Amino acid sequence: MNNYKNILWHYKNTVLATLVVVLSTGNFSCKKIEDVESNRLASEANNWKKYEDARANLLSVYGLLRSATVSDNTHWLMGDLRQGDFKITNRADLKAIVDGQLNAQFPVINRITNWRRFYAAINAASLFIERSKEIVGLDPRYTQVQNNVEVAQARMVRAMAYFYMVRIWGDVPLLTTSHDGDFIQVPRTNKDIVLQFATSELLNAAEIVPFAYGGTDPIFPGTYYGQSTAAWVGTIFTRLSAYILLAHISAWQGNYLDASRYSKFVIDNYPTANARSTGAANIVLLSIDALTENLNYYSPFAFKRSTLLIGFPFEYGTGLATADGHLEQLTLAAPYIPKTRPEMFVSKDTILKAFTDPGDLRFSFDTKTNTYRKNYFTNFSSEEPVFSKIKVVYPSATSGNTVLFASSLVFSRLEEMILLYAEANAALGNLAQAVSVLNSYTENRGTTKYDPLVNGSSQIAVLKAIFAERRRELMGEGWRWYDLVRYNRIVKAPGIFIVKNGQPLTFRQFEEAGGIYWPVSQDVINANPKITQNPYWK
Repeated sequence: MNNYKNILWHYKNTVLATLVVVLSTGNFSCKKIEDVESNRLASEANNWKKYEDARANLLSVYGLLRSATVSDNTHWLMGDLRQGDFKITNRADLKAIVDGQLNAQFPVINRITNWRRFYAAINAASLFIERSKEIVGLDPRYTQVQNNVEVAQARMVRAMAYFYMVRIWGDVPLLTTSHDGDFIQVPRTNKDIVLQFATSELLNAAEIVPFAYGGTDPIFPGTYYGQSTAAWVGTIFTRLSAYILLAHISAWQGNYLDASRYSKFVIDNYPTANARSTGAANIVLLSIDALTENLNYYSPFAFKRSTLLIGFPFEYGTGLATADGHLEQLTLAAPYIPKTRPEMFVSKDTILKAFTDPGDLRFSFDTKTNTYRKNYFTNFSSEEPVFSKIKVVYPSATSGNTVLFASSLVFSRLEEMILLYAEANAALGNLAQAVSVLNSYTENRGTTKYDPLVNGSSQIAVLKAIFAERRRELMGEGWRWYDLVRYNRIVKAPGIFIVKNGQPLTFRQFEEAGGIYWPVSQDVINANPKITQNPYWK
């Protein structure tokens, strides 16, 4: 247990340190990647000597990416608010995002449009790739095999950071080496080149990393830093993580042939990964109570479980619960936390339009109890129903009105991958397969199977059904905006997508003008004259 506590201590302090740095240095007015050595746990002179240094620095890489995605609730503000399902109660900054006013002058918007947090993670990953090999020759406990595996993890983290940024800003500077001095003033790199780099990194890493750590995986068998698999599931990246990222990069690029292959690899190999993580070799699609109520401790939101395929946990039992950086901070209110109104909610009209199946276990009217099901929404009869799908709350450990949240940021889980696989097949014209995959999934939510004879057999009809299901299943998980972009790209929607300055724009015009992306923070442009603003936001 001492080793395990040591790991948790390092991870906790790394994450807390990076969160403090990122939150307190939002303005990118200097030319440093980091103002302080937040990605160090010791001085540079003594930081690449021992087995323990490798562990601390690797966890620091993960901690920095986690900070980049959750600080200021970036993941959800960017993924769920633009043309999304949430309405805002009393925050003008959040309402500006919902209304598409992404260059509005609010501190939160300025901070989340500053990409320095992602480059902190990228720099830490590059530094680990370059320096960790030094430990191999100094500490016999740190083998070349372990270094190869951990360098591959760092490459995956760096690739994920670049994918995140390309989805947000399009073209971004591509840095592949560490820079501890002045931030090199380079222009933005074409987004396709950045994603090509990320894809190459992930493909190489996928050949090296195991399906699970600390177990029976033949690639890296035995304990990992003295701990079994239970200490690592849902925390660090595996082979499935690489293919999940590859699938999403391919789908974002419109390369649905590769998206289909990669997502199918994840689905087909999930039993192998699950067996090596938990000893259970069966695919288990989560029941709605497992997902939202943590039945049998399966919820990917509540614990670092094998059901969390890619994400960042904040497990309360390991001291990582925080008061911010969680969706619940924005969506919960009474009876879950001492708060009268949520900061954002899904209106009753939107709920009824999205959840149309009378048997849907996520939300529908339960005729047996004569009440609305509460898995996704509580107090539906009120004017502001509480979005209660995610509710990992620890008020017992608080004082006054302060609440600690411990939910994980869930980037992908098995259900999300299955829906992406269905999307890829529909985009490729494999409609029978797409419907079959969709039906194997929706049945688990109590909904009626999709019948092409009744619901439509065209490609657009099937795609609408798949994206409607992604909307329902992944609500509040940061996917809505990116799903809208992919859907409109596939169907080449001709109608008016948005009106800018009185000028109606189709989706194609909107995307060509750079409207799908966020503006770059003026602080970034001031620090690097070679960075130009996205044209839509000039």
